[in-house]
Amino acid sequence: MRSCTGFRAISASVLSLLSACAAAQAYPSKAITVIVPFATGGSTDIVARIVGQELTTSFGKPVLVDNRTGGGGVVGWSAAARAAPDGYTVLAQELSFAIAAGLIPNLPFDARKSFAPITIAVSVPHVLVVNPLVRANNVRELVALAKASPGKLFYGSGGNGTNTHLGSELFKNLEGVDIVHVPYKGAGAVLQDLLGGQVQMLVSSLTTVLPHIKAGKLRALVVTSDKRAPMLPDVPSAPEAGLPRMVMLFWVGFAAPAGTPQAIVDRLNREITAALATTDSRKRLSDLGLDAVGSTSLQAAKLVDEEIQRWSAVIKAANIKAD
Repeated sequence: MRSCTGFRAISASVLSLLSACAAAQAYPSKAITVIVPFATGGSTDIVARIVGQELTTSFGKPVLVDNRTGGGGVVGWSAAARAAPDGYTVLAQELSFAIAAGLIPNLPFDARKSFAPITIAVSVPHVLVVNPLVRANNVRELVALAKASPGKLFYGSGGNGTNTHLGSELFKNLEGVDIVHVPYKGAGAVLQDLLGGQVQMLVSSLTTVLPHIKAGKLRALVVTSDKRAPMLPDVPSAPEAGLPRMVMLFWVGFAAPAGTPQAIVDRLNREITAALATTDSRKRLSDLGLDAVGSTSLQAAKLVDEEIQRWSAVIKAANIKAD
């Protein structure tokens, strides 16, 4: 009797595996939707559309971008978490997702368990920039200036809990300086006041501030990566500037709802990685200052988990609350 029960269990497992393999071989048989939790035109949306165009060609099926905005990303993340785990809904996941896990109480999904990471598609370092009127040509001079006049320097951000907020808080914590936070409603508003001198400092993605650095309207003091950025060869990396713990990348990846068959996750990983490797994709991403990554799904899962831990600690240390 035990033998029969065991045989049935093994048979069921084999049938389930064969069914999953068959589904993966037939995949995709219809259009795939990529949920982007932010508006059109941002880095996450652009990456999703570049990859989606390549996948449409390789799969022979439409890959459509669905911008589900609202709640600082929560609306889109929740929609992806609720989607059927069949490979036909994919989430464009990025740094804000990891930040939200430690910032927003009672998220309607489990940030660690509700998704199956597919790949980290691209990354780009942040840059600490100051208004040219600030008497600091490097990080050490900025720290000395801040310590000589605590509470007299101001840094801007795109809002509480954004990467621009947490990057500056990380800098403050590492250097023990008192620089006052001024939150704005979006990157455009903070850039306008930084250029005008109403705030003195900003930590933002290279993509956002590069044109202003090139034009001489902002001074870059450090690139938050472990090596210099090719587009800013004269700006020191975080380790070179004495800030090895401030390596901080903005990244965009892709994830599927938890429970998606591994064979489909693996297929998506292969296709997205190939999409990122095309000459056209690399040029389009490079023109935006974005580096193509194309990690494995295990590497993606590891990065997301590490980022959640890291930013949760920064949020707790700075006592940051969601708006």
